[in-house]
Amino acid sequence: MLRILLCALVAVAASACHQAPRTGLDFAGEFPERLSKWHLLEQRGGQLVPNDGVTPYDLNSPLFSDYAHKLRTVVLPPGTSIRYGEDAFEFPVGTVISKTFYYPRAVAGAAGRIAVRKVLAQSADPALDLNQVRLLETRLLINTASGWVAIPYVWNAEQTEATLALAGDTLSLELVSDEGRQPFAYLVPDTNQCAGCHALEHHSQKIEPIGVRARHLNKPYQYSGGSENQLVHWQKAGLLAGAPTAAQAPRNARWDDPDDADLEGRARAYLDVNCGHCHRPRGAASTSGLLLHAQETDRVRLGACKIPIATGRGSGDALFDIVPGTPDQSILLHRMLSTEADVAMPELGRALVHTEGVALIRDWIASLQGGCPASR
Repeated sequence: MLRILLCALVAVAASACHQAPRTGLDFAGEFPERLSKWHLLEQRGGQLVPNDGVTPYDLNSPLFSDYAHKLRTVVLPPGTSIRYGEDAFEFPVGTVISKTFYYPRAVAGAAGRIAVRKVLAQSADPALDLNQVRLLETRLLINTASGWVAIPYVWNAEQTEATLALAGDTLSLELVSDEGRQPFAYLVPDTNQCAGCHALEHHSQKIEPIGVRARHLNKPYQYSGGSENQLVHWQKAGLLAGAPTAAQAPRNARWDDPDDADLEGRARAYLDVNCGHCHRPRGAASTSGLLLHAQETDRVRLGACKIPIATGRGSGDALFDIVPGTPDQSILLHRMLSTEADVAMPELGRALVHTEGVALIRDWIASLQGGCPASR
């Protein structure tokens, strides 16, 4: 009791009362029902913040998730580090990666719906003001001795705790913007759906992190001590070993910043993070022949004048995945514009059309030269 009182009343003592973040090694396959038991995120002074020893990070171009914002963190077992690889890192057993999905709050929505605001720019501050944001879910990737495991936690209405939701969940939201209010069903994926996106090698079904890769992390981040490139910071902190200089490491463009890269670079970065985890060699969509990962250079495999193998209704009666110069005759754009099951791409992770992403890909296809003979 005395310890609890000291933690509640004395700020210095409070910082000493924070429990160390747990890693996957602590649970041996038995994961807690409550997210708070991981001690990855803590509520302090009305804010949700990464715990001491937990490193926040960001991506150059993040995956679109119905305009949700994300707080990303990583924590390693003491005395371990990540081994650098240009395309993929090697993580120590016990690594825990978290991604907390949230929206800026809006005024009350329709009955039974949570009103959230559409805000395109996300704050770089990892401290989330709980009076200003609505937490939805936190997804964990845990590297166990037998491989990565993905588990979701759903936050309660009081925003005080998140509970294990292995079967996933569906939340009724209302997106508020200058264009009006748009109701939609926000999907919290179950563990199998998590694996569906993270199984980068389709035949093995072993899941891997998608965002924690050099090309996504190679960017500055505003730490408490100042701005520093994330790859550099991780090396200095002992989190990452064997990495080259930031200038030598691969880097994806920021898809929404015309000052960061040309149209081609931004479009390819967008397709890589939103589509490339499936549309890659040995990925779930590799049999389509459409490969959209960052390393692909072949024009036809990238979709130009490529006849689809099997799309069914997904083709929209178009003949080619991409018709250079003609976005409205391109299957790729048709599927990005759809929210229908069996048509929309990506298949999981969105219920809304990403208006700004569609505009980018439309402009990119329109800029491509050549056309396709049969489409003329």
